Amino acid sequence: MLEALALACLVDLHLDSKWSRFRGPNGSGVADTRGLPADVAPKKNVIWMTELPPGHSSPVLFAERVYLTASEDDKLLTIALDRSTGAFVWRKEAPRDRVTKVHARNHHAAASPAVDADAIVVFFDNYGLVAYDHDGEERWRKPLGPFNNVYGMGASPILVGDRVVLACDQQVGSFLIALDKTSGEVLWRTERPEAKSGHCTPILYEPEEGGTQVILPGSFYLDAYDVATGERVWWVSGLSFEMKSVPVLHDGVVYINGYGSPMNQPGNQIEVADFDEVVAERDGDGDGKIKAEEMPPSRAAAWFGFVDLDGDKLLDAKEWAYLQAALASKNGMLAIRAGGKGDMTETNVLWTYHRSVPQLPSPLVYENVLYMLNDSGGVLTTFEPRSGEIIKKGRLEEAQDNYYASPVAADGKVYFVSESGIVTVVEPSGNFEPLAVNELDEPCYATPAIADGRIYLRTTGRLYCFGLQEKDER
Repeated sequence: MLEALALACLVDLHLDSKWSRFRGPNGSGVADTRGLPADVAPKKNVIWMTELPPGHSSPVLFAERVYLTASEDDKLLTIALDRSTGAFVWRKEAPRDRVTKVHARNHHAAASPAVDADAIVVFFDNYGLVAYDHDGEERWRKPLGPFNNVYGMGASPILVGDRVVLACDQQVGSFLIALDKTSGEVLWRTERPEAKSGHCTPILYEPEEGGTQVILPGSFYLDAYDVATGERVWWVSGLSFEMKSVPVLHDGVVYINGYGSPMNQPGNQIEVADFDEVVAERDGDGDGKIKAEEMPPSRAAAWFGFVDLDGDKLLDAKEWAYLQAALASKNGMLAIRAGGKGDMTETNVLWTYHRSVPQLPSPLVYENVLYMLNDSGGVLTTFEPRSGEIIKKGRLEEAQDNYYASPVAADGKVYFVSESGIVTVVEPSGNFEPLAVNELDEPCYATPAIADGRIYLRTTGRLYCFGLQEKDER
């Protein structure tokens, strides 16, 4: 009982913390601060700028430091900067015992650090987890993997009281793991057999009764796990087979978007025959499995390499069932009431929406508006969160670009950062009223961080700190 109480108290502190994890407080993308600039460009409102090695991880903030990860000359780096000046405080190299292939839009330094008063924890797909103290001294390391995610890994760790929680979704052997923050000892590990593709970072939920829960989207399901034990408590089905964005919890409702492919768009879906039927008709060599050349002549044939989960160039009955389920899943934004026990699909799904759904950018709820930004073309849809009623759908006219970073908001401003470095700032009415459109002149993949009247924007080669005044009011 005392242990559970201590964990709950620490979780409350975590939820109230500033931008100390990916997407800030509980992954919301929203900061409680004032005095942010709308004009953010290389010669406008720059407090400082620091050149950095490449990386897609987002900056996180704690006390007087900014923490990031990077990769340079095959070295996996954790970097601490002075928050007032941008000067390097320390830089540490993590072990690297392999080189894995990642998607062109991913990076070996994709996961953002998680930080609190005691530790900085980082994850690299080419090693696993490493923890440091605030002076940069290594506290422990935990090898994980190798992984078999077709895109490479991308989920960031989170800190929950006395433990580190990390989601490791991959083609085979997905799991959620909790480790002791001080020692790195594994406290529990829960397998996620349905999860096959994605890299969602989890968030936390505090039910009225019971302990803190980790909410984690994955292939087909949104799952909630008990932080203390790793037990799967409740779940909702109906998600895409491929999930990458961070869910947002607002007034007891979880908002999550997921996109698999154009063939997962309602009206564009196809059905494939059952495995036994296909084997009977097309298994020319009688081995009871399906080769690429034995696939039925349909659009599903292009999925062979993706659903060949074990990479043996053969599809067995389980992989065929995954193909069927993946093709049957729908791209969508879902509003899901949090809480319950067991399968809550019938009662907890409040509404769904299936058009212009993004694959990568996470949703944002700010000042009673839900924002959904598509990866391509700057297509933005705003909703009334509870009803799902559309406020407006259109394009960010001066920023019709691709988007990798997720939107963030504070101080009556919503920030959208495009892949080519266009930063569009709009007022939070849901009507796309632009306050400013800025150019950073470099590609951007990292979601910004916001705290204490500052916004931190990472490009492929720099980290900018923007603010309206020179004085640091922390």
